[in-house]
Amino acid sequence: MSKNIVIIPTYNEIENIKSIIAAVFKLSVEFHVLIIDDNSPDGTAKKVKELQQLYSKKLHMLERKGKLGLGTAYITGFKWAIEKKYDYICEMDADFSHNPEDLVKLYEACHMEGADVAIGSRYISGVNVVNWPMGRVLMSYFASVYVRFVTHMKIMDTTAGFKCYKRRVLETIKLDKIKLKGYAFQIEMKFTAWKFGFNIVEVPIIFTERREGVSKMTGGIFREAVLGVIKMKIASFFKKYEI
Repeated sequence: MSKNIVIIPTYNEIENIKSIIAAVFKLSVEFHVLIIDDNSPDGTAKKVKELQQLYSKKLHMLERKGKLGLGTAYITGFKWAIEKKYDYICEMDADFSHNPEDLVKLYEACHMEGADVAIGSRYISGVNVVNWPMGRVLMSYFASVYVRFVTHMKIMDTTAGFKCYKRRVLETIKLDKIKLKGYAFQIEMKFTAWKFGFNIVEVPIIFTERREGVSKMTGGIFREAVLGVIKMKIASFFKKYEI
């Protein structure tokens, strides 16, 4: 039986944390949960500690001293999950923009259908985004068009943050060499896995804007992605991608 885990970074997710954890533990496939909390002032970590009394060995948490960025949160979680020998390592937002039930689809794409990385894709079958203003939909969609143009990857949703990795992918990628730390981290992880020749598939999902709490997306994050992708592509010319 495989060991599966979903990593959920949190910052001020007190409205969502109990429900999202409960939803994962109700799935037909067993997943453990690792919360990476960046010192949320709203008490998110305190609530997780309370839930650990209920969920025992299935719910884990790493607390960090401040808001250190999405990329570093996931890298911290990936290293922990690799050390603990989880077979399938997923990433998901805490705010229900990703439907926890779709974790099963991503897991099955890797476990049963031969994918090394499964992406929960908003754009592989049209534009499947709910409750976003049109401006944000267009920004997200054309960001992926831009990334495909620069990198030549054949991935429709290059900025997606809902994914499942086989452990060997994360063991192969030199996580400390990943440069982009904001949302562009998601692009660099896909690009690096693609350069190594791993089998990446996109699984159609419906993305729904968060129910509770405040979005962390800013213009600065978008600008980092635009410039970072060019730097990433140039740097790739000087790297060897050998498994």
